[in-house]
Amino acid sequence: MDDARMRKAFWIGGLVAGALLIVLGAIWIWQGASARSEVHDTISREQIVGTPDMSPATFEGDIEGVDIPTCDVADEEITTGAEARCFADWMRVHALEGTGGKTFAEMGRFLDAEGNDVFNESEAATDPKTGQPVTNPARDLWVTQRALATGLELAFVGEQISLFSLATGIVFLVIGIGLIVMLTVGGVLRTRAAPDAAAPPAPPAA
Repeated sequence: MDDARMRKAFWIGGLVAGALLIVLGAIWIWQGASARSEVHDTISREQIVGTPDMSPATFEGDIEGVDIPTCDVADEEITTGAEARCFADWMRVHALEGTGGKTFAEMGRFLDAEGNDVFNESEAATDPKTGQPVTNPARDLWVTQRALATGLELAFVGEQISLFSLATGIVFLVIGIGLIVMLTVGGVLRTRAAPDAAAPPAPPAA
C-alpha cells in the first residue's frame, strides 16, 4: 500500500473512531443523567426529613468514642445521595444513643434480671409469659437502623456512579469531536496532491 492510500485509510479510520466516541459519549451521558434522576426521584418519594438535631450546631448528645458527623440536614428534605448518606450517618448516632454506644457485635443477645445485656442464655432472665430468655431489644434497633442506613448509603453510591458516567461521557464526546475536527477542518492525515513536475527549461535564445 502506497503512502497516499495508507494516509486515506488512517483518515477514514480516525473519522469512524471519532464518530464512535461521540455516540458512546452521548449514551454514557444519557445513562448517567437518567440514573441520577432515578436516584433523586427514589429518595424524594420516601419524604425523608432530617430531625432538628441532625446538625453539629444543634446536636446535644455526648457518646464516648463516637465521632459526630460534620454534615447538616437538620429540618431538610432529603432529595440527593449526599444528603441521604448524611442522614444515614446521623441515624447511626441516634442508634448508638439508644444502645449506650454499643454496636451490634458488642451487645449481648439477652437481658438479665437487672436489664443488663448478657451473651449467655443461662444468664438471661426468663419471660414469664413465654418461658423463653428475654432478648435484647437494642439489637433489633441496631438491625433496623442498619437496614435503613444501607439503603440510603446505596443511594449515595448510585449517585456517584451516575456522576462518573456523566463525566466519562463528556470526555468521550469531547475527544470524538476533537478527533473529527482535527481530521476534517485541521486537515490531519488528509491526502495531499503531489506537487506539479518542474517545467522544462526554456530553450536558449537564438
